[in-house]
Amino acid sequence: MQTQFSEPDVTTGDLELEERHSLRRVAGLSTELTDVTEVEYRQLRLERVVLVGVWTEGGVTDAENSLAELALLAETAGSEVLEGLIQRRSRPDPATFIGRGKVDELRDVVLSTGADTIICDGELSPSQLRNLEQQIKVKVVDRTALILDIFAQHAKSKEGKAQVELAQLQYLLPRLRGWGETLSRQSGGRAGGAGGGVGLRGPGETKLETDRRRINTRIAKLRREIKAMRTVRQTKRARRSRNGVPAVAIAGYTNAGKSSLLNRLTQAGVLVEDALFATLDPTTRRAAAEDGRVYTLSDTVGFVRHLPHHIVEAFRSTLEEVAFADVVLHVVDGSHADPEGQVSAVREVLAEVGADKLPELLVINKVDAADEETLLRLKRTWPDAVLVSARSGRGIDELRQAIEANLPKPALELTVLVPYDRGDLIAKIHRTGQVLTTRHTEDGTEMRVRVDERLGAELSAFAS
Repeated sequence: MQTQFSEPDVTTGDLELEERHSLRRVAGLSTELTDVTEVEYRQLRLERVVLVGVWTEGGVTDAENSLAELALLAETAGSEVLEGLIQRRSRPDPATFIGRGKVDELRDVVLSTGADTIICDGELSPSQLRNLEQQIKVKVVDRTALILDIFAQHAKSKEGKAQVELAQLQYLLPRLRGWGETLSRQSGGRAGGAGGGVGLRGPGETKLETDRRRINTRIAKLRREIKAMRTVRQTKRARRSRNGVPAVAIAGYTNAGKSSLLNRLTQAGVLVEDALFATLDPTTRRAAAEDGRVYTLSDTVGFVRHLPHHIVEAFRSTLEEVAFADVVLHVVDGSHADPEGQVSAVREVLAEVGADKLPELLVINKVDAADEETLLRLKRTWPDAVLVSARSGRGIDELRQAIEANLPKPALELTVLVPYDRGDLIAKIHRTGQVLTTRHTEDGTEMRVRVDERLGAELSAFAS
């Protein structure tokens, strides 16, 4: 471990040259995996990897947290992390990401550790990817490709698989490249007219152009399929809306415990795994408030810092479950090293899908694994947050009450006398409205209720 260096003077507007060009080794990132899974994307085997990050802003803790998260992503993809390196720079090098002078040092680390892959903590341009691979002679993968790889492994539904494939192809398209003499060509037509012969025929379509055309065709087909699935999702959402069923969307950072919370609240039986992006396919379940009102809870895909734009675009139809909700249940991992950073990253993505204006209920999960000092700090930062543990059940009753308090109130307040033979109406009031008072009389059940306009029209004949 190299010696810690002091924070630069931010008032100077520059970084010390020595800090800027030094590669800093980050300890404690090595992972021992017994099961290495072969991944399909780009036919890569992410086995023995070295992580590389460029630290451009914030403190050293932020840089190490970011690389530690990259290590978790790599482990989730089935890798053994051997080393983690950070370079201090004002901005990534446009040619090689870490700077020309440091490529040799990185090559030495790769040789000494026996690594077969480098994973960079950022999205590399096609030229950066090509230059690094040519100079270090091992595979180079960026953060975006790594996240896409994890998504490809975890997608289960037809919609999820289509969304992942679309994101992968959109990422791959500008990175297609041929390798010199190995680039094959199809036979061409006659470039010199009817009399064209040997030496005058055009080269035809290169393999690169063929691949690009096929990918564009596939992208167009996937977009049509996802659009059709989006219509189905919108129809279901409209039906719930017509029935006056409020929607609560569970959003949050990946591995914050969203699925565990859904299971605790609704006994949904959703897959729970201590891994990043374990949930890609949204799950919607019904729940009932204490006053009888029914609402839905939807589990959604987890977010992460710098979530690739391809993912946000491809999963837009899924993320709209959040945008069209009445309340967003924002789950935060209270035991994480940087919960405030997680909240900022999630709110950034929520804003991107138009869900930043919705009522937000902040839920600090995993409080049984967090220390008291951290919980006190978070409570000071977010005084209205609810502290829970999905695993132990601590705080779940308080969370249910908070959800019910945030559900939208029906618009009309009526006093009705419902005959005893109209139990269907009473059940509908309990399911979609709010019962304020109830009194049984000789002629029926007298109720003061708050309901939506549609149910209010049905009850108008019994209004008193």
